[in-house]
Amino acid sequence: MIHIREALDADWPAIWAVLEPTFRRGDTYTFPTDVTEDEARHSWTQVPTATFIACDEQGTVLGTYVIKPNQPGQGAHVSNCGYVVSEAARGLGVASALCEHSQQQALRMGFRAMQFNFVVSTNERAVQLWQRMGFAIVGTLPGAFRHPQHGFVDAFVMYKQLQNSVDTVGTGTA
Repeated sequence: MIHIREALDADWPAIWAVLEPTFRRGDTYTFPTDVTEDEARHSWTQVPTATFIACDEQGTVLGTYVIKPNQPGQGAHVSNCGYVVSEAARGLGVASALCEHSQQQALRMGFRAMQFNFVVSTNERAVQLWQRMGFAIVGTLPGAFRHPQHGFVDAFVMYKQLQNSVDTVGTGTA
């Protein structure tokens, strides 16, 4: 069983153990492959509104996500998340659980939608998962990601409305 909770400062070493291999590979995130632990910690735990972890029954960190407003001001009602699952936990449903949890958390935090700004097109498992979770590709950024094996590949902008707007003014939507 997977338990998801807000991360504590004491969780950082376990979070870094999940993040570091992904960031070093450089094939799914825009972090520099030589990002320092301090830089990663700042980006993953201090910039976002909240950081969460998924743990197994023994308390082993299997994955993590961050949530924050996608934009300030007039765009702050749209959330943005980033997810990383440990190598050992891939294929066990951790990413699905994190994504589901993040959508519920986003609604609790008052967000109306969720947007992923930069999903690397060659990360096919993630693209397929996000689509199964109801996200649509709403834009393609041609050659926007420099993949270490494939060269310049596309990145997708993916979006999901979390809450229908009944008070939207001037858009004709309900």
